[in-house]
Amino acid sequence: MHVVPGLKVLYFGTPVVLISSRNPDGTANLAPMSSAWWLGQHAMLGLGDSGQTTANLRRERECVLNLPSATMVDAVDRIALTTGRPDVPEHKVRQGYRYEPDKFALAGLTAQPSELVRAPRVAECPVQLECRVVATHRFGGTSAHATAFEVQVLRAYVEEDLVIPGTSYVDPLRWDPLIMKFCEFFGGGQNVHPSRLAEGWEMPHQLRPDATPVAG
Repeated sequence: MHVVPGLKVLYFGTPVVLISSRNPDGTANLAPMSSAWWLGQHAMLGLGDSGQTTANLRRERECVLNLPSATMVDAVDRIALTTGRPDVPEHKVRQGYRYEPDKFALAGLTAQPSELVRAPRVAECPVQLECRVVATHRFGGTSAHATAFEVQVLRAYVEEDLVIPGTSYVDPLRWDPLIMKFCEFFGGGQNVHPSRLAEGWEMPHQLRPDATPVAG
């Protein structure tokens, strides 16, 4: 039997993306997000208007989409409730966000120079996509507070072990992406780490107390 619960959150399961972008002073910003999907050589990214990443994408018109594997969950979670915006919006303060100028260092990740854009790649991510913003769309109806960025993938970098030998295809049996499902981290169909984001958004579910973190 189906019910109509009036769902407030529709994050049924999407891959986590670490978006790297350039701040006005030329430093790097790094932000985890999961509202992303791909079609051909383009992707659509959904971002709230109050974030530093949104401001950077509007100004710089480029970014890198770094896709972490499930084993990188600890690094991702360390920057989940941080923002690169010095004047943290009040609604984010209430959720537990704080300003962090160097998210690469906080996450324990390495900035790697890109070749076609100025934003750096995340060296530890098995998949890195250098992108250019080609269009923006207001999102959310009359009370829109988000933007959908359409980006073109200029170049894709993939860890060699993930590529099917002799082809230009990723092996889906080897690639285990980190998935965000209702603000919780999953990999291989299992919950892999407690989520600061779920706490900040006051999600009502209770996960297994024996969930074992996956080392990053």
